[in-house]
Amino acid sequence: MTWSLIARDPGTGEIGIAVASRFFACGAIVPHAGARAAVATQAFVNPLWGTEGLARLERGEHAEAVLSDLVCRDGGQAIRQCHMLDAQGRFAAHTGQDCVAWCGHLTGETHSVAGNMLAGGEVVEAVFDAYAEASDRPMPDRLLHAMRAGEVAGGDRRGRQAAGLKIHRGEAYAVLDLRADDHDDPLSELDRLLDVSRERYAHVAQAFGTTANFSGMTDRAPIDSAIRAEAERRGAEGIASRSRATDTGR
Repeated sequence: MTWSLIARDPGTGEIGIAVASRFFACGAIVPHAGARAAVATQAFVNPLWGTEGLARLERGEHAEAVLSDLVCRDGGQAIRQCHMLDAQGRFAAHTGQDCVAWCGHLTGETHSVAGNMLAGGEVVEAVFDAYAEASDRPMPDRLLHAMRAGEVAGGDRRGRQAAGLKIHRGEAYAVLDLRADDHDDPLSELDRLLDVSRERYAHVAQAFGTTANFSGMTDRAPIDSAIRAEAERRGAEGIASRSRATDTGR
């Protein structure tokens, strides 16, 4: 029902995961990510592969060992698909023999892609290659660029409905978590939300508490200054806000 991409940037340590599908709210059930690891559980989805798998990977277990255990314990493993990244940067993937064609996966040094119910193997290949070739882009843009390539290659053979994108920067919480649950062009909706996030949210996120600095940034002045600078840049370049927020004027 889905294709998904898991990636880790060796330079920044960022972990990103993206998914798209002709299935409602796939961004709520498929991607699981943490400070050091990530899991995408899909096809005839078993959410426990995501929740248990991520917890074990975060504790330092090997991706291949975790995945092998999940496969052995699940009587429905033949209709499951999953790929994962462990805390040491290793990938593992499983595509059950009864997943709906086209189905399959690709794993590399820094990213992995898996999909089922796709137009063909070219979808997974397009996503994998597009991510590798877009190393000059920030992680969220790179993920969306790659997912777009998969859509151009045919995507989910049934159509489009939902998509999700998560970014973690060394913390248990996602610094960015976007979803389009029921949309005729979900990847474009994620692109819009990403753009809106850069107006204000991205600057506020710089102040979030971290494991190393529980309080985070408590001075609003640098945040407000960055927000003003971004608004001025957009104004000077004639970039209109894509936000759908409303203001009361108070």
